[in-house]
Amino acid sequence: MQSTTTVGNQVMTKEKKEDSSRQSLWWDVYKRVKKDKMAMASITIIAIYFLIALLCFLGVLGADWAKEVGPSYAPPGSDYLFGTDFLGRDVLAKLIYGVKVAFSVGLFSACISIPIGITLGALAGYFGGVVDEIIVWFYSTVSSIPSIMLLMGISLAVGKGLFAVYMALGLTSWVTLSRLIRGEVIKHKDREYVQAATSIGGGHFRKLFRHILPNVMHIVIIDFSLQFQNAIKAEVILSYLGIGVQGVPSWGTMIDDAKNVWMSKGVWWEMAGATAFMFVLVLAFNIMGDALRDALDPKLRGK
Repeated sequence: MQSTTTVGNQVMTKEKKEDSSRQSLWWDVYKRVKKDKMAMASITIIAIYFLIALLCFLGVLGADWAKEVGPSYAPPGSDYLFGTDFLGRDVLAKLIYGVKVAFSVGLFSACISIPIGITLGALAGYFGGVVDEIIVWFYSTVSSIPSIMLLMGISLAVGKGLFAVYMALGLTSWVTLSRLIRGEVIKHKDREYVQAATSIGGGHFRKLFRHILPNVMHIVIIDFSLQFQNAIKAEVILSYLGIGVQGVPSWGTMIDDAKNVWMSKGVWWEMAGATAFMFVLVLAFNIMGDALRDALDPKLRGK
């Protein structure tokens, strides 16, 4: 009895040390990222975009994107910073509303794909055997289908609109995360802290979700930054092809609307504005993702 109590106390001590180590890791990551000027600039840009999206959700910005404010195809100037479109609507208002669409697509699709990737990858890596074989076969099959064809198929099956975009992107972008989580869980499941939890009767799901997964969450954070920008780019492609966002402006629909007049009439500002807004946001996420990856790399942490 005393031996069991001693082991239990040792495990509790190790759990506390484990929690303290994780807190130290995230504090170290924060300090490393803070020193990176490009990363901080990118985070600032993302924060500005997020604030714009939040104000759009609240109806403070972008609500009047459908209002006709001037003549058709008025060029950029003091009256209209990004000009007007074919109906005389302010292109800037549409670009701002497109920020809301981009963030909603990135967030909702990630909220669908990340739990799927974590769950399947963790179960495959921890239990192994038949469970591992089935899950590996499943995500190998999904990844063998061309992504754009799978996106189009799901979008057409669910129907057009934002909900279809959420589902299409969420159900197709979990494979990479699942593979990464599986590999990390395989490395962690036989380590000392997991064996200590086993010695006091810790169940499979406690060991998996209480001990192992918190130690691989850095992979989820990095994957989230990648999935977010990939979702934005995929939404632009789907909307450009006419099977994405419907009835509201997005950067993809704006590029689609502008592609003909850009060549025939020289109306470049709507396409240029949508491309620039998307480029800046995706670039910021790329730089931030690289900074997080470097900060979380144990080989570089001591430098």
